[in-house]
Amino acid sequence: MSTEGVFGSSGRSEPSRKPFGRSKGSKAGSARSAASGARARKPRPGQDSPYGPVMGSSADSDSGTDPDSGFGGPPQQDYEDGPRRPSGPPDAALPTVSDEGSKPPEDPAGLGRSIVLRHLAMAPKSRHQLAQKLTERNIPDDVASAVLDRFEEVQLIDDAEFAGMWVRSRAETRSLARSVLKRELADKGIHPELAEEALAQVSDKDERATAEQLIRRKMRAGIDLADRKVRDKETRRLVGVLARKGYSPGLAFSLIRDIMDAGQEDDDCGLTVGPPYA
Repeated sequence: MSTEGVFGSSGRSEPSRKPFGRSKGSKAGSARSAASGARARKPRPGQDSPYGPVMGSSADSDSGTDPDSGFGGPPQQDYEDGPRRPSGPPDAALPTVSDEGSKPPEDPAGLGRSIVLRHLAMAPKSRHQLAQKLTERNIPDDVASAVLDRFEEVQLIDDAEFAGMWVRSRAETRSLARSVLKRELADKGIHPELAEEALAQVSDKDERATAEQLIRRKMRAGIDLADRKVRDKETRRLVGVLARKGYSPGLAFSLIRDIMDAGQEDDDCGLTVGPPYA
């Protein structure tokens, strides 16, 4: 059966197929129509799109960004406990004195007190450390000195107490020798006499006991102390550990030798050498 019997003879000729691809004219026309459609669909400033706020609309009024800065960003979110505090140093949001193009505050003493209180709220600090913070904020020297004197009168700044607490904490938690502690106190501006009084809390016996605990904690478990090469390598490593903590090489070699000798005897008896954990 012919196709004419089924569909009928319409007399239409089959359209000729166009070559694959489009001509330049058709491409240009499509681009112009797409651009005109985009212009027609683009909302005007002050008018929100059905898909959400657009630039120049109501979204810009609450964005929290400076329109003249050239950068956009999401609006500042409010949290249950209020807006987030700005990142940076604790006194970064405070104004400074004598900045270029800025008006000096009417009360530099009040600004200095605020800076000192904010830093003391985070951790105890020496007078020298707080004086540096005030200098960084361009507080005049006479005003800074008066503010720090007042804080010393009410005992919120006490270099003697700070030095004693610093020595106790660093010696117990970091196993530091007195030489390192003395250097740290000097860096924080502690007077040498106050530093010596604080360092007197750590006796020679205490320092030796701390070094022994450090060696036992850092010694590798399961090493063969009878092997001379292994023993020398471990000795050098432990001496380096103690040296970084401020212990003298003479004390380090003496304690390491005694502990290794005792450990080798225990190893000969079948006991474990080194710390109870690997």
